[in-house]
Amino acid sequence: MTGTWMKVLGVNWFVLQATGSTTSMGLALMLQTLPILLFGPLGGALADRLPVRRVLLVTQAAHAVLSAGFAAVVLFGGHLSWLYLLAFLTGLVSAADGPALGRFGGMVSGPALLSQALANGSLISSTGRIIGMSLGGVVAATAGPAVLFLANAVSFAAVIAALLAMRTSSLHQLAAAAPAERGAVRAGFRYLATQPTVLVVLGVAFVLGSIGRNYQVTMAAMSFGPLSGGPAGYGVLSTVFAAGTVLGAIVVGRFRELRLQLLVGAGVVASVLQMVAGAAPGLWSFAAVLVPIAAAAVIVDTTVSTRVQLDTREDMRGRVLAAAAVVSALGGMVGAPVLGALCEAIGPRETLVVAGAIGVLACSAGAVLLLRRSAEVPVLAE
Repeated sequence: MTGTWMKVLGVNWFVLQATGSTTSMGLALMLQTLPILLFGPLGGALADRLPVRRVLLVTQAAHAVLSAGFAAVVLFGGHLSWLYLLAFLTGLVSAADGPALGRFGGMVSGPALLSQALANGSLISSTGRIIGMSLGGVVAATAGPAVLFLANAVSFAAVIAALLAMRTSSLHQLAAAAPAERGAVRAGFRYLATQPTVLVVLGVAFVLGSIGRNYQVTMAAMSFGPLSGGPAGYGVLSTVFAAGTVLGAIVVGRFRELRLQLLVGAGVVASVLQMVAGAAPGLWSFAAVLVPIAAAAVIVDTTVSTRVQLDTREDMRGRVLAAAAVVSALGGMVGAPVLGALCEAIGPRETLVVAGAIGVLACSAGAVLLLRRSAEVPVLAE
């Protein structure tokens, strides 16, 4: 994760240096997300059918090669279009990698420890983001972005070595889809349509992840607007938010059971605090509110990931995880421009209040639907 966030910073750094355009930077990010939307369901179907450990060995090696390709573009002065192509290919690999990794995580941890495993994953991801972005900023400024890409390429050797070293006999085997299954992607959509609880969870997650919690936009709007923090203030807020995600991962790891009530409760708390953040008088008071918001966001994400895995059939798990990844990607792509437009139209503070209110309404509607369907799901085994 540290290497991955170094690569993310390296891509942004290189594109901004080459073009001076944040639009071009956004294009590079979009090209990494688009394949997940287009091919994520197919990746989920493959994860349900193929041996996921072998899939992961292939995808991790592919990520390493692509990261080395980013370095080659920088070192040899390749045209920016090559970087865009590599960004798209990275997203294509991620479309297969994500569902396989989620399914494999369940095989490593087993159902009883899945929530703690996902909490540990959130902690690793958050810590890796802080270290990767901090270290990457120093390395990019002193040695250039090519070093970031090379470091990320090398980091996958540790992942591949860990996969090869695991004792496969100790894994918790999951039911797999039939190798000769036809229409696997369509079958996944048909199955998902019969799971009202999962659909409600994904619907709430979409609203919270797009309008309710797309903070990269609102933090920037607040820092460059009413808080007068500028780039330095935005950096402080980003660091504080990342620290809040670490706190959230630690908190959620203490729960033995991740029920749907926790998802709704954490979503309401995050949304209400978002409205409070809109009234924050200064940079540091705004930063203080960000900490519990980020922590609640991790609790929401971990609960969603746990429930969509434990409350669905094992042979459909990869496809359900792919659907969750598509929802998350759509949330980012839809929410960011909507929030940006709202910030310009009514102001950043008002946007936070409106977005928080929408989040509360979404969580309330989700709670009502779950109660009506008597959708209290089985809790994790002690």
